[in-house]
Amino acid sequence: MDDGNRLLLSGDEAIALAGWHAGVALGAGYPGTPSTEILENFSRLGGRAQWSPNEKVALEVAIGAAFGGARAMAAMKHVGLNVASDPLFTVAYTGVTGALVIVSADDPGMHSSQNEQDNRRYAVAAGVPMLEPSDSQEAYDFMRAAIEISERWKTPVLLRATTRVCHSSTVVQPRAQRDPPKATNFVRDLKGRVMVPGHARPAHRRLRQKLSEMAAWNEECALNRVVPGGKSLGIITSGISFMHAREAAPEAGVLKLGFTHPLPMRKIAAFAASVERCVVIEEGDPYLLEAIRAAGISVSGQPEMYRFGELDVARVRRILRGDTSPEPATPPGKPPQLCEACSYRIVFDALRRHNCIVAGDIGCYTLGVLQPFEAIDSCVCMGASLGVGLGLRHVLPPDQACRVVSVIGDSTFVHSGISGLIEMAYNPPPHGHVVIILDNATTAMTGHQEHPGTGRNLNHEPTGKVVLEDMARSCGIRRVQVIEPRAGSDAFEQALVEALKSRELAVIIARRPCVLIVRELKEYEKRRQCHESEELCAPAV
Repeated sequence: MDDGNRLLLSGDEAIALAGWHAGVALGAGYPGTPSTEILENFSRLGGRAQWSPNEKVALEVAIGAAFGGARAMAAMKHVGLNVASDPLFTVAYTGVTGALVIVSADDPGMHSSQNEQDNRRYAVAAGVPMLEPSDSQEAYDFMRAAIEISERWKTPVLLRATTRVCHSSTVVQPRAQRDPPKATNFVRDLKGRVMVPGHARPAHRRLRQKLSEMAAWNEECALNRVVPGGKSLGIITSGISFMHAREAAPEAGVLKLGFTHPLPMRKIAAFAASVERCVVIEEGDPYLLEAIRAAGISVSGQPEMYRFGELDVARVRRILRGDTSPEPATPPGKPPQLCEACSYRIVFDALRRHNCIVAGDIGCYTLGVLQPFEAIDSCVCMGASLGVGLGLRHVLPPDQACRVVSVIGDSTFVHSGISGLIEMAYNPPPHGHVVIILDNATTAMTGHQEHPGTGRNLNHEPTGKVVLEDMARSCGIRRVQVIEPRAGSDAFEQALVEALKSRELAVIIARRPCVLIVRELKEYEKRRQCHESEELCAPAV
C-alpha cells in the first residue's frame, strides 16, 4: 500500500476502485440500491461497465468474459441475485478460466427493498466461496482477495456487502499501482463448460473438492482474525456487525470472520474453547450460529427479535445482556411521496377514480400505494405486475376481472415484464387485460440510470434502443396506445376507460420524462445528434 494515498471512500466506491486496480475487464449489472454506485464509479475510473436488461443477463455476460480468461464482476442488490440464481448455480460447476466476482449488496432493514433476505444462504446453496467486508478498507481488500481466490480455484466468488458498508465512508489505503489487464484467450473445454448430465456429475464432485481445499486454506487465512480481549466473553461475528460488537463490548475477545463460506471450523472451535462465554452476533438470519452449532461447537446466539432490521451498538448491548424487553419504538419519519409534478399522479388519480384493481411493480410508482391515491393492490417483485394481474383476470368474477390493471415502469418492463407480456398474448384472459407502462425515460428510483429502452448506455452515450410500443405490437397486442399524461388533459383517462370497456388485450404507454432529469435529457439529445452527424459524415469504407 501507499501510506501517503489515503482516500475517504464508501464501500461501493472501494469495490469499484479495487476492481479498477485489479484490472477487471468488464463489470455488468442492473441498478439497485445499495449496489448501484459500484458500476457507476467503476466506469468513472475508466473501467468498462454496462447496465444489462436484468441481473441474470449481467451475470451471464460476466461469465462469458471469465470464460475468455478475463477478470470480470457482476454487481447487484440482494433481490437481484434471485434473478441471477439460475446461472449462479451452474457456473459454480463449470468454474471460470479468468476470475469472476459476484457482488451481492444486501439490505437489512429494507431501506429500499421489498424483503431483507440474507444472501449468505446462496453461498452455501450454490457452493461458492464468500467474503464479507466490514468497512471500506475491507471492501477494497476483499474485492482483491476475491479475484485472487477466484483465479486460484477457478471458481466464482460471492462478495457479500450490506447497506451500511456500501454507503458508509471510511478511510482506504489502496495499492500504489494498477495491475495490467490479463491476456484473454478462449480455450475449448466441452466437458468443463457444457453442463449436460454426463459432464455435470463429475463437475459437482470437483466443486466439492474445491470447497474442501478452500475450507482447509481458510483455517490460516488472513481474512479472518482474532482481536484479543478478556476470557469471560468472546464474540464471533462478520461484516458490519463486527463494528457494532467492538464498540458495544470493547473488553471482549472477538473472532472476526471475513471468509465466511466455507467456514474455518477448527479456528472457530479453538476460539470458542478459549473463552467462558461465546456469543455469535450477526445481522439477519442465524447463518453463522446454525453452521457453528451444527459442527458441535457450543455457542449462544441472539433472540429471534433481533433477526429483524439492522443491528447497531445499542441492540448489540441488549443482546449481550440477554435483554428481550420491547425495543424503543422508532420515531416515525416523513413518508416518501411522488414528486408534485410527477406524471404518475395523473395515472394513479384515474385508477383510483375508476376503482381499478391494480397489480403494481417495483419503482417510484410503487408510492402510488400511499395517500392520497392508495391505488396499488399488490407489489411482489420486478415484473410481477403482469403475471399477478393476469392471474386475477383469469379467476375473478367478470365485474371484478374487468377492473384489473397491471402497472409497470419502463425499466422494470425491460427487466422482467416482457415475458409477462408474452404470457398475456399466449394465455389471454377471457375478458382481456390492460397493461400500463409508465415510461419516464429513466430508471428513476435508483438514481436515474439508463436502460435498453432509453437508447443510452451507462455513460449516457447513444446506443441501441428498445421501442416499447414496437415490442408490444411484436408480441401480438393490437391495442397499443402512447399517451403523454398532462395536467388539464383527460387523454389518459379516456384511453384507460376505453381499454377497460373493450375487454381486449391492451397496452397503454404513459410517456413523459421524469421531471428531475429534463435538463439532462436535453444534453443527452445533443450528444445523440452529434453522434448521428458523425456517423453520417464518416467516410465510406
